[in-house]
Amino acid sequence: MQVSENNFPPKTTLTVRRAETGDFAAVTALLTELGRPALTPKNAAGVEAVYRRHIHDSPTGSLVAEVDGVVIGFLSLVFREHMNFASPQAWIPDLIVTESARGLGAARALLDAAFLAAREAGCEFVRLESGYGRTVAHRVYEAVGMSNDGCYFTKRLGA
Repeated sequence: MQVSENNFPPKTTLTVRRAETGDFAAVTALLTELGRPALTPKNAAGVEAVYRRHIHDSPTGSLVAEVDGVVIGFLSLVFREHMNFASPQAWIPDLIVTESARGLGAARALLDAAFLAAREAGCEFVRLESGYGRTVAHRVYEAVGMSNDGCYFTKRLGA
């Protein structure tokens, strides 16, 4: 997502809200910045269908952060059952704030909104995935009271 620091005057208004259908382009640009595959003519329709299901599906809570009406951040929140837990688990597979808007408090605001939604859903905890190299983001997570409890592994399965 191309947003320059010049787009943010000294007095900005940061808001967090649920993602909407019209946020698709901004959200997919943010996810590409995070390292997800870019939209192409070949995958765009399928990716948009997944996005629409995700934002309208009740066990999810996709959020965006805006500064003065410009989407600068995205958080994907999923509520799921987890074996040996009686209450649902809140899982954050995606959290990204565009590089030029970092330091404005958007990540913390997105996380605060996610924590509130998780409490309201009866979750006992929130789990977040983050790549090893995102050390600045890790400091934000620790600053809001999250602990580094493990890692995850991936095996690509090819078509």
